[in-house]
Amino acid sequence: MTEEDRSLLKAETIENTPEFAFHHPLNPNSEIHLRSLSRATNLQRVGVSLSRVPPGKESFIYHTHRHEEEWIYILSGRGIAEIGDREFEVGPGDFMGFVANSLPHHLRNPFEEDLKYLMGGENLRCEIGVFPRLGKRVIRDGDAAYLVDDADFHDFFKE
Repeated sequence: MTEEDRSLLKAETIENTPEFAFHHPLNPNSEIHLRSLSRATNLQRVGVSLSRVPPGKESFIYHTHRHEEEWIYILSGRGIAEIGDREFEVGPGDFMGFVANSLPHHLRNPFEEDLKYLMGGENLRCEIGVFPRLGKRVIRDGDAAYLVDDADFHDFFKE
């Protein structure tokens, strides 16, 4: 495949790309189906996925990122975006952007049709995801990820 071939994904190719189903291990109601557009075009520093959450399901889990920015653009369907302590109904054309270390957020679909959106953000080698309601964090280092309880954190410089 040439670089030119890899740089362009036609709509038909995207539509025929199998979805990857993901269920967040800390949320039994998480079910999201993903097609990675960034991997297919060999992007290294950003991630972009076409995402679909079925009716009655949730995307991931209420979380925030310590170092990476993240964004969501709704294509079709409706959802409930939880941002900080507030909830907002979102639909086609709505955009959400989360700077690093911003308010925790989450997206769920309590409606009767699929919620489809583009999701993207930075793809840093090391990242910390914070799950404030669970008192847990995930530390990603390359391809490995480690779940840690907040209670187990100790300031290295004060030991």
